[in-house]
Order: sequence, then C-alpha cells, then structure tokens
Amino acid sequence: MNLDPRTPVIVGAAQVTDRVDDPTDARTPLELMVDALESAAIDGGAPGCLADLNLLGVSGGLWSYTDPGRQVADRVGAADAATLVTAWSGHSPQFLLNHLAARIQAGDLEAAALMGGEVNASRRRARRLGVDIRRDAETGLAPAAQFGETLVMATPEEQARGVDAPVTVYPLLDSAIRHDRGETIDEHRRRLGDLWAGFNAVAVGNPHAAVRTPMNGEQITTPTDGNRLVGAPYTVAMNAHNSVDQASAVLLVSAARAEALGVPRDRWVFPVAGSSGLDTVWISERWELHRAPVLRLAGTAALEAAGIGVGDLAHLDLYSCFPSSVQLSTTELGIGDDRPLTVTGGLTFAGGPFNNYSGQAVAALVHRMRDDPGPGFVHANGGYATKHAFGVYATEPPDRPYQSVEVQAGAADLPTRTVDHGHVGPATIEAYAVMHGRDGAPTHALVALRTPGDARTWGTIRDTGRLTAMTVEEHVGRPAELDPDGLVAV
Repeated sequence: MNLDPRTPVIVGAAQVTDRVDDPTDARTPLELMVDALESAAIDGGAPGCLADLNLLGVSGGLWSYTDPGRQVADRVGAADAATLVTAWSGHSPQFLLNHLAARIQAGDLEAAALMGGEVNASRRRARRLGVDIRRDAETGLAPAAQFGETLVMATPEEQARGVDAPVTVYPLLDSAIRHDRGETIDEHRRRLGDLWAGFNAVAVGNPHAAVRTPMNGEQITTPTDGNRLVGAPYTVAMNAHNSVDQASAVLLVSAARAEALGVPRDRWVFPVAGSSGLDTVWISERWELHRAPVLRLAGTAALEAAGIGVGDLAHLDLYSCFPSSVQLSTTELGIGDDRPLTVTGGLTFAGGPFNNYSGQAVAALVHRMRDDPGPGFVHANGGYATKHAFGVYATEPPDRPYQSVEVQAGAADLPTRTVDHGHVGPATIEAYAVMHGRDGAPTHALVALRTPGDARTWGTIRDTGRLTAMTVEEHVGRPAELDPDGLVAV
C-alpha cells in the first residue's frame, strides 16, 4: 500500500530510571528528560534528528521549571522548536500524543517529542535526611504555553466533607463496585488480590519497575507492618507508587521524515487513533459511582476510529493508580481480566513520575509491540476517573488517516446525579472508604450517601467501633443519619 507521507509514526521511545542512595548525587528532572530524549533518538537509530524537532511537549510536574521544553531543546540543539507544558492531570501524556499525532497528520508538524520526568524518590529521601538535592539553575524563561485545562479535583463543599484525595476516593469507588457485583468483603478482597497479582507479575519482569518483589494475591491484600491498610480495602501494595526517579520520551514524526532519517521499518509504531472525554467534572454528580460512562464512550470511539476490536488487541496498558480504575476500564470496555492488562506492571509496582505514568507506558508499549507485533491500547486517566485519553497503536501501516476523537457531545446526553450538600437527616450509604493511619488503626471513613430524594451528599464516620465493623461487614445500602456537621451515625 502507498503510505500517506503525513502518517504519524513513533520512531523512538525510551525510559530512564535512576536508583540513587545518596540524594545529593541525584540527577535533576531536566537531566533525566534530556537523557530520555537522547536515548529515544538513539533507539530510533537517528541520534542526529533532535536538532530538527518542531515541538517539544512536557507533562506538567512537581518541579518549578517555567519552560522545561525550552531548556531541553537548548541542551539537545533543537533551537527552533516550539514548546508547551501540559496541565496537571494523569491523562495528559496520552492526550498530548493524540494532539501531536493529529497535527502531524494535518501537515502542521514534521517532528515532535513528548516527555516527562520527576525525582520524587530523591526529593523525599533528601527531606528525611535533611539535605538539599541539586537543582537546575533558574533561567528567567517565560512560562511555556499550557496544553489542556487545569484539573480541579473537587468543589469546596466536597473538600469540606473529605472528598480530598485519590487515596480516599478510589477505594470508595471500589466499595460501590463490590456492592454492584454482589460480592462479600472477603470475595472482593480475593478478587482484587488476583487482579493486582497479575500487575505484579508484569512488574517483576520490568527492569524499570520500582517494586519487583514477587507477590501473590494474599500477600498483596493482607495487612502487615510493611503493607498496612491505607484506605480499606486497599493496602500500600494497592496504591499508586510515585516515589521514583524516572523519565520517558517518545519521538513522533511523519512517515516522510522517518524515511528521510533512515529509521528502519521494524522500528516504526503507528498511532492509529486516539480519543478523549470528560466524565462529570465533580464526582458528586456522577450518576453511579461504580461506572464511568465517558470512559466507555471515549475508549469505544478510539477503537472504532482505528477499526480495531477489543478482542484484536495484543497489548494493553489500563490506567492503574488503584484497582478501581482498572475495573472501571474492563467493565466499560468489555475487557476480560484473564489477560495481562499492563505492559509496565502498573502504578503500584512499576511506579510512575506523577502525571507522566502514561508517558512511561507508551514508551514501554512501543518496545513490547516491536518485540511482539500486534495492536496496542493505552488508557490514561486524570482526576477521580474523570479525564480520559486513549491511544490505539499498530505495527502495520494503517489503512486510514490518523484520527483524534472528542466525545463530549455524547457525554452531554448522559444522566447526572443531583447534589444536596445541605442535607441533614436520614440517608442511605452508597459507598465508603475506611481510612487508616500509619499505625494501622482506622481514623475515619468517607461516606457517599443518598438522600430520600435520591440526591448525593457526603459525610464522615469517626466512631472506632463502627470503622472496624465497616472493614468486615458490608455497610453499603445501610440506613444512616447525617448531622449538620457532616457526621454520620449508622
């Protein structure tokens, strides 16, 4: 077939992982990103291609760089490249790749790079030791253009009631999933253990993974001194792990540029289609807490645009900050959990540099697809299963132009839940998460409630006896009483 010269092609991808005992020896995030980008060029067999990049995009991070893309560009000789930085959100790397691929297909760009990186492991170790890590010199650069809208996780009313962090909300979503499936707490825990053991098995074989210790389901879900409960039912081994020094880079060019660079065809991986969508901005408005309907719309749209069915996918990486995120993906898209659902080992075991986890996943997917050709699929997620971006990839040249699909028109037709933050009185428990302190003792529970009018509101349980009971007895569906201060009695 005659390949459109504007077809986007990934020609190089790389991950960089540092494991530094002395944080004063740690490289900076910028140095890791430069290393990843130069390594991606070498991976594509075209180390001299970086000078001709048109655009460098960086996943927003914890660092204070105003224009990290410009600093990277200056170090690799890409003097004429434009730059941008994504908004803070876990869906950003895949969302950015979709944007770059669409611009290459449209002829607006010939060559672009996306990258991201953090040194959170060294930063945290330095804080514990009371030492300073090395930092890049201030540049005085103006802020880079921002790609994507800033993610606001919760309303002031939600925050006041404890809807304040992924570590709290995602286990709450899992209680809603458990109730919908009709599982007991023990059945649910065993199933989550089996699910997460599959991620662990992949991480054990991943040299970049933060945690490569083999663990079975029982070891993952059983609380111990080294694996305490965080937000029941999740132990530490079921929570996202962002204490890493990692970076990644992906080089995306037109087919014409790939040919001109002499990149061997067996290095080419094609982004075939992408999509994005926003579930309800506020989790309070989600119609059902065990579903993510826009995830379904967006994932299905990407597959349809690529002309590839779920059953045709050879490799997947489903966003895995917590088990509930993976379950939402498999449920909404009809993906069986009897197959590998990650190419990295997931955010618990492989770890991830905050917003750039999916950047690491795309880089890992490129190498997996080269070794074992077949269609690949990535889901990236931001917020509370809120912002979704998908990518479909292939090792064979596509028979259609690249498409990036936005599904918000369909999302506008979905039902939303009425919210009543001022409700006082009787209610029914819809979902909950029992949070634990570092000593392993329960501290409080965040509770989603339905009012008699079927609106949603939030409350907190602090009674120690009740908290302990909630970890062994199902409380979803039980009647409760909400007082004006947001405390719940059961």
